Amino acid sequence: PEGDPSLHYITRMEWSGPNEIILQQLNRKQQESKLMYCNVQDGNARTFWAESDDAWVDLNTDNPVGWNWVNKGQDFLWVSEKDGWRSIYKISRDGKNTTLLTKGDYDIAEIKSIDEANNFVYFTASPDNPLQRYLYRVKINGTQNSPELITLPSQKGTHKYDISPTSKMAGHSFSSHNTPPVMEWITLPDGRPVNNAKSIAKILKTNDNLNIEYIKLKADDGTELDAWVNKPKNFDPSKKYPVVFYVYGEPGASTVNDSYGEHNNFLYGGDIREDGYVQASVDCRGTPVLKGAKWRKAIYAKNGQVNITDIAAGAKQILDLPYIDKSRAAMWGWSGGGATTLHILFRYPELFQTGISIAAITDLHNYDNIYTERYMGLPQENKEAYEKGSAINYAKDLKGNLLFIHGTGDDNVHYSNAEMLLNELISYNKQFTFMPYPNRTHSLSEGKGTFKHLSTTYTNYLRKHCPPGAR
Repeated sequence: PEGDPSLHYITRMEWSGPNEIILQQLNRKQQESKLMYCNVQDGNARTFWAESDDAWVDLNTDNPVGWNWVNKGQDFLWVSEKDGWRSIYKISRDGKNTTLLTKGDYDIAEIKSIDEANNFVYFTASPDNPLQRYLYRVKINGTQNSPELITLPSQKGTHKYDISPTSKMAGHSFSSHNTPPVMEWITLPDGRPVNNAKSIAKILKTNDNLNIEYIKLKADDGTELDAWVNKPKNFDPSKKYPVVFYVYGEPGASTVNDSYGEHNNFLYGGDIREDGYVQASVDCRGTPVLKGAKWRKAIYAKNGQVNITDIAAGAKQILDLPYIDKSRAAMWGWSGGGATTLHILFRYPELFQTGISIAAITDLHNYDNIYTERYMGLPQENKEAYEKGSAINYAKDLKGNLLFIHGTGDDNVHYSNAEMLLNELISYNKQFTFMPYPNRTHSLSEGKGTFKHLSTTYTNYLRKHCPPGAR
């Protein structure tokens, strides 16, 4: 391929002719993407379409192996953020003609089906509420100015679709923060249930025992942040409750969505709402929320900075709610969320007395270079950014209670992350609790009794250092 012979990635490829392969090449910084045709006989490669970004080119096309071809192979559909939004484009085989299909200032979530016989592409999106998902379609020929909504608009929440190859039927599932998942079979494009008696409209039931509130918060620079607060059973607004924040805060996932079951602690041994805890979560910039490329790429060369200050700003506003007991505030997270927990506990000791960090990235130099360099640039060119973004460099400021958990066989966030942080904490005589799980990987799922032990360790520590119940 063209370009540097070693400092690049081949991210996808497939056959495009008898002796020809089409491929995508990214440079090491992942700021330049080239689509190429390569002759397999003589090795000649030629670029026919390219895009670049000052942050990174996101690999968000929905075919992770190859291309979505249409018009008998003369065009293909491609997902790109080159105009600031995650949009669907039709690109000619020679790259000379590019047509925007999803016109407007909104992100698509993913392509679900291509109905070429009827000139439509189906996709999920949510232009009015990024916490939800709905099914839309637009014409492949690019003549449609606004998308057609297929989902019943009265069903507010998260919709998922498994569409048949002919795009005539689909398995449709739905849930929301207070509606457990339900499923139906529908016809397309009308979206009507095959069996009305078993339709989602007939069988869905809301859980009226939940007390979940979505709120809007502000980052330090005024950027709007989404959050939720899950109140305990028998909630009394005149009393004060302990709060447990669940965080992630990285490009890999969001924690604030309008779907069922995401608001309740999966590690707590018992009924956390019955025990009288408020639970909360905030999505910061950099998370994969449908708020445009500017939102997602605000962390470039600032991962561990912008996202952390956003979480801290959101947490401060939640801690100011009249029913929150600020003296009983805990935060926890796993993987990227474990790193976020460390950052907050080390850098904002006035906010949280307790943190539980699981499988955390403690030093950005120690993590997967493809992931890290995408969001931070090269370490030799951004030394200060890597230092500011690494939680280990703030360990000397630990004042609260820290439970640190890591599997010694972690194949994702390597155990060296834990050892380096332990040494740093020890060097400053910082007292903490450490639970290593022998030869467990990143999921801490291997071995007899592991999850029960993890849950018990987590729960006992939380209850001891952030006691439950209203006061």
